[in-house]
Amino acid sequence: MTVLVLGGSSQIGHFLLPRLLDRGELVIALSRHPPAGAPSSAQWRLGQLPDAVPALPPLSAIISFGPLLALAQWLADNPLIGAPRVIATSSMSAETKRDSSVPAEREISRQLRDGETALAAACARHGCSWTVLRPTLIYGAGKDKSLTPMAHRAMRYRLFPLPSGRGLRQPVHADDIAQAVIAALDCPASGGRILSIGGGERLTAGEMFARVHRSLPCATLPLPLPAWLLRLGRHGVPRLRGPLHRLDADLIADNGELQRLLGINPRPFRPDASVWMPTRR
Repeated sequence: MTVLVLGGSSQIGHFLLPRLLDRGELVIALSRHPPAGAPSSAQWRLGQLPDAVPALPPLSAIISFGPLLALAQWLADNPLIGAPRVIATSSMSAETKRDSSVPAEREISRQLRDGETALAAACARHGCSWTVLRPTLIYGAGKDKSLTPMAHRAMRYRLFPLPSGRGLRQPVHADDIAQAVIAALDCPASGGRILSIGGGERLTAGEMFARVHRSLPCATLPLPLPAWLLRLGRHGVPRLRGPLHRLDADLIADNGELQRLLGINPRPFRPDASVWMPTRR
């Protein structure tokens, strides 16, 4: 098989590329900036969607971790030899932010759902089978933009703010998503489906932050943030309204279809210091 990976330098790509290469696949990875120490047996091409992409051989599969609308546009505008399998990631924000009180977050949800619809239509025109994975909050390679920056700030300033959120969270390790991608490649029954993928454990937002704090390699002072202060921030700082409001909302996924179709059982949230450090291969 010849597999095109769009976003090969992403946190999921970090774990996926070695898994594909171990299976004996010919991997072509597209990225704006191929990472130092990337697997040498992968063929790296410079570029990004929907801009021009270097000439490609016939493909057996296309795997994308980038914006769905850009992928759908590229597929719609370019001929494909054969009908490669298409697997892409969206986000559970497509649902969890659908009814947000913040207009910008509702727009993010709409764009994600529009991207999923556009991808399905573009694949139908090419006769390609497709699967979309909707992950919850991703961690594991020191590249995420949520928990890792919090960990880095705490290590820098030796202070860790601890919000008292009661909403449930389900962080998912990037390698578990990579394993789900591999399983979807081998599972025709997953075609035409949008599959949620969350971590193997549901815990409160407050406990999630506490576990991040406990996992850090250096001593940091915990700074509990009381509920009244969070309510004040919600009303007084517009850009924090959405994130602070969601502290008491459940942001979880139902892994039932993922487990039934793909046999994937994501790991519980047990971080150690290594998951906050940018990984290199």
